[in-house]
Amino acid sequence: MPDTTDQDDARAPRPMGSSTARRLLRYGLMAVTAVVVIDAVVGEKGLLALMRARQDYQVLETSLRAVRSENQRLREQARRYREDPVTIEELARKDLGLIKPGEKLFIIRDLPPAPAR
Repeated sequence: MPDTTDQDDARAPRPMGSSTARRLLRYGLMAVTAVVVIDAVVGEKGLLALMRARQDYQVLETSLRAVRSENQRLREQARRYREDPVTIEELARKDLGLIKPGEKLFIIRDLPPAPAR
């Protein structure tokens, strides 16, 4: 006699709620997955925030390089003002209008424009 228990189990009607429950479970898992994926892309620590943070980092890094370069230039200029006599003399002549003993200062003024005839 053949074993009919396997066939009877396969033909046995399923309870009405099990397919509905599976469908609801599937939709629920899809909804949760969608929420997780959306949060991963646009959330507070998502992909878009990471991309913005990297862009901000590059901008700040470029700005920092420029400020460091300017700082180095100013340090070198300050060193020259303290130690280089030629630079000190140039600064005194330009900013303070000083001249060396024995030099003569000539001030040349522009003439006002002639009236048009």
